[in-house]
Amino acid sequence: MRPRSALLAAASAALLLGFSAAPAFAAPVVQVVDVATAVQLRAALAAAVPGQTIRLAPGEYHGAFVAQRAGTAAQPVTLTGPATAVLVNDGPSGSAPSCPAPASGWDSGYGLWLYGAPYWNLTGFTVKDSKKGVVLDSSPHVVIDGLYVHHVEDEGVHFRRSSADGVLRNSVVEYTGRAQPGYGEGVYLGSANSNWGCHGNTGGADRSDRVLVEGNRIGPYVTAEGIDVKEGTSGGTIRGNTFDGRGISGENSADSWVDVKGSGYLIEDNRGTFAAPGTFANGYETHNPATAPSFPNGCGNTWRGNTSDLGGVGAYAIRITSVSACAGRPNVVYASNTVTRATAGLTNIPVTP
Repeated sequence: MRPRSALLAAASAALLLGFSAAPAFAAPVVQVVDVATAVQLRAALAAAVPGQTIRLAPGEYHGAFVAQRAGTAAQPVTLTGPATAVLVNDGPSGSAPSCPAPASGWDSGYGLWLYGAPYWNLTGFTVKDSKKGVVLDSSPHVVIDGLYVHHVEDEGVHFRRSSADGVLRNSVVEYTGRAQPGYGEGVYLGSANSNWGCHGNTGGADRSDRVLVEGNRIGPYVTAEGIDVKEGTSGGTIRGNTFDGRGISGENSADSWVDVKGSGYLIEDNRGTFAAPGTFANGYETHNPATAPSFPNGCGNTWRGNTSDLGGVGAYAIRITSVSACAGRPNVVYASNTVTRATAGLTNIPVTP
């Protein structure tokens, strides 16, 4: 054992060299951050750390709300509040960059924007009166549960820039496309190939793959498709949703509940209805945009257990646009799907028992 004088000498030397003899401790992370104003919310989003919960008090929060902090698989970041906690973006404003990215002096107009923010949980609150509702860019593994998104100018919820492995469940999306009816999708998975230069993987496809859309009510007055599944995406599931087709505009070819341009999707146990007003062609449609050969767009999708009421207006519950385009990976429509009030029938391809 060193003598006491030696220990004191060592401690004095440490102090002279600028070191503390006492151990340093990091401040503990605040696990729950309560916010009640827009300023507090912006500060909490900017400082979020894994495992933290940001809790919204009832009330309206006006402004631009952007999250750019990552959670982890073991410790996601949670933003939560009651339905009476309402996010409103009165923008957009300023000069937008060539590809959307958070920038000083520019307000995107999005109600809530996650940018490079994987592993978040968004639960319970409302987004309204914004250019877009909730937009996820480069933010995989995000769970959206129990949100109410309504009265937005364009789409309600957008998984974009390879925001893969996400979930949208138990939510309501209605009254979208208030400014641009042809761009008022309820839920948008991926990006059109014309936008891959901004939203693709280094110029390739936007791989917002394996997104689960489950147990939501989409519509009425969603002016474009209830769900638009874009080319280049794959492996998602659309299950147990209710589609109310009232108010579909027909603009920009928007005339169905779900348009599937992606591949390998399972669409099951959904319920769709249509009634005036609106323009309605078919319940579910596929399309096959031509892109790189590695992406067989609009192929290998499966429909089962869906219930469709076409209101005496729509032709097919499930219309497969091109059988020959998917000869190597056909779309499959099971006999468990049912349809009423169709002008043509269940589907335009042979049904699988």
